[in-house]
Amino acid sequence: MTSLKLIVLAAAIVMYLLVIIFQDKKVWFTTAAALCLLVLGMCFPGQIFKLEPGLSSAVSDGSVWFPITHTLDNLINWNVLMIYVGAMTIAALFLYSKVPALIADAIVGSCRSTGIAVVMILALTGIISIFVENVATVLVMAPIALSISKKLKINPVPFMIGLAVMSNLEGTATLVGDPPSMIFASYSGYTFNDFFISQGKISIFFFIQAGLLVGCLFFYCFFAKYKDKSEVEKEPIISWVPFILLLSMIFGLAVISFFSDGLTYISGGFVLALGILGVIWYIFSQKKTMAEVKELIWGLDWETIFFLMGIFVVVGAISEVGLLNDLALFLGRITNGNKLAGFILILLVSILISGFVDNVPYIIVMLPVAGNMAAQMNIAPELFMFALLIGSCLGGNLTPYGASANVVAMGILKDEGHPVNFGGFLKIAAPFTVLTTAAAAICLWFVWR
Repeated sequence: MTSLKLIVLAAAIVMYLLVIIFQDKKVWFTTAAALCLLVLGMCFPGQIFKLEPGLSSAVSDGSVWFPITHTLDNLINWNVLMIYVGAMTIAALFLYSKVPALIADAIVGSCRSTGIAVVMILALTGIISIFVENVATVLVMAPIALSISKKLKINPVPFMIGLAVMSNLEGTATLVGDPPSMIFASYSGYTFNDFFISQGKISIFFFIQAGLLVGCLFFYCFFAKYKDKSEVEKEPIISWVPFILLLSMIFGLAVISFFSDGLTYISGGFVLALGILGVIWYIFSQKKTMAEVKELIWGLDWETIFFLMGIFVVVGAISEVGLLNDLALFLGRITNGNKLAGFILILLVSILISGFVDNVPYIIVMLPVAGNMAAQMNIAPELFMFALLIGSCLGGNLTPYGASANVVAMGILKDEGHPVNFGGFLKIAAPFTVLTTAAAAICLWFVWR
């Protein structure tokens, strides 16, 4: 291994360790690591950042300015960032509209018992999180869960943990659900429609639904004993416009998928334009002050945006010096070229790591590794990449700090006088994670093996 490879590897390892230990400062560490590697690339032109076939650049890779132009042109995925900002904006307006609460009220009113209503609300939470950021979904559904729990004098802990893990589960199902799905789509060239059907086979959306069904059955065991019918205090909706924007985003991406090859800038531009249109509606139709508009915009998850930008640069560097190929070869030797062994290894490692570490940098690093492993075994790359996506996203349900939605749910329970320790969370979340991941993985294996 060359000295530059070792330096890049050391920088990446130090960055990851600091991100794990000081998660509230993760943007600072990823940004610092990216800047250090860019400076190193400028000092050693053409040795760290390299122009691969098919990529464009304003200057040759032997130029001192190449790392900067290469980063802007090829490493930072602006399409993913535009989709994320636009989708976050639409999601924030959707929650502001009170439409999710209206749908939840209708579910509670139509169910013959509270136990069934609770399971249906958990399923609805998962469905909403397909299109809305997971933390926001938990926040909008938590008052309903707490209201039902107080009325029936039941422990709200399983209900609140259910909201968190169900939102994390379904965030994987579509292109706009979570950053890992967007990153996967960008790497693999998947369109919005490919998440449903790809190459004539069912795709990731349906594998996650298998997990959802198992998750609903799991939580029914907790709540089936509550036979009484409950009512929650209903809230009037503010407007249907954000809901229309959300539907427009979904159907627009589906249509774009038919006319574009892979995740192009058309998708990002479309979603971002819808988000801007929503902000314009918020200003003029809702007569909001600039302070309120600023609060809405600053309330978006900008930390993840800048975190992603730094990660794109760092992973670009470790890929272009050949470290990811080295890792793929190493894992291939461990599994001895066995397809099932590789599948299980990727799945289990992803679950364990994502239970404790942010899954965004992990999946960015591992996608090319999984793809290279599949290429070495001459099998469909989807088998390993879907396993990676399922394991890294569902694995976040394993611990109370494996996903932001889990942390928020635990904070709400603590404020309500029901603090949950690590063991208490694990008692519910661990079997849920094992069962839902197993259901999704088994379906994946029999379809794509």
